[in-house]
Amino acid sequence: MVTPSQESKLPNINHARNELNTLRDLLRFAVSYFNQANLFFGHGFPTAYDEAAHLILHALHLTPDQLDLFLDARIIQSERDQIIHLIEQRVSERIPTAYLTNEARLGDFSFYVDQRVIIPRSFIAELLQTRLMPWIKHPAAIHSALDLCTGSGCLAVLLAHAFENAEIDAVDISAEALDVAHKNINRYDLSHTINPIQSNLFSALHGRRYDVIVSNPPYVNAESMAALPKEYHHEPQIALTGGLDGLAITRTILREAADYLTEQGILIVEIGHNRAILEQIFPRTPFTWLETSAGDQFVFMLKRSDLT
Repeated sequence: MVTPSQESKLPNINHARNELNTLRDLLRFAVSYFNQANLFFGHGFPTAYDEAAHLILHALHLTPDQLDLFLDARIIQSERDQIIHLIEQRVSERIPTAYLTNEARLGDFSFYVDQRVIIPRSFIAELLQTRLMPWIKHPAAIHSALDLCTGSGCLAVLLAHAFENAEIDAVDISAEALDVAHKNINRYDLSHTINPIQSNLFSALHGRRYDVIVSNPPYVNAESMAALPKEYHHEPQIALTGGLDGLAITRTILREAADYLTEQGILIVEIGHNRAILEQIFPRTPFTWLETSAGDQFVFMLKRSDLT
């Protein structure tokens, strides 16, 4: 919520309502309003402009490539009221924009989201754009893959597009998250390829083996959880918290993954800012750290032979 001191400095949106006539007016006002409110931008939109444009285009049922075309179009009252309502919610309740529009983007893909799942954001998505090259030399030879802690199903969908011959299991402990994953699986017509499974990590996967396992598990440590911006409080905490040091789930994955990989299988896990402590805990594990747009600190790869 906005503090009283912040609120007193924000423009009165009701006073401005009748002066915001065009899409350009609303966009400029929203950007200024978001900047003044000191919002946190970390859920798919890097700036106040990006969030404001997404909210307004969503309310007007326009696509991003139509923004310039309609910048000076006049907005009717019902449209203006809806847009202002969304802007107010973003500021007063700190609800991430993706939840307000029920849409988040990851790479070139769009996903349905609501507060039953965390908003998709994963460096693994970048790696799947190149089909995990050079670690996977023959993508057509990948016949089975697992997205562990699937949430919205976003990485399972990306796996299906990267490895077209693969059957994919999308696993999550949360039945509510799997309801959202179903929506995204159906959105991309992948129900014949992706199998959602409710499971506490590997517990319901007895006897299954995978050529590729990817996981973006909960990895926020206790200290960081206490300091997260208010936007994160709208996300399911079970999908964020990784225990005292952030690695509770990762430890289990490392202990058990070998039993679920094929002989040449690989494991890829995202761990946030926990590389140093992970290497201290597992000093003899030969982690390969994969290069992402933010560096090589966040995602590791292990072969089955490294785990055994």
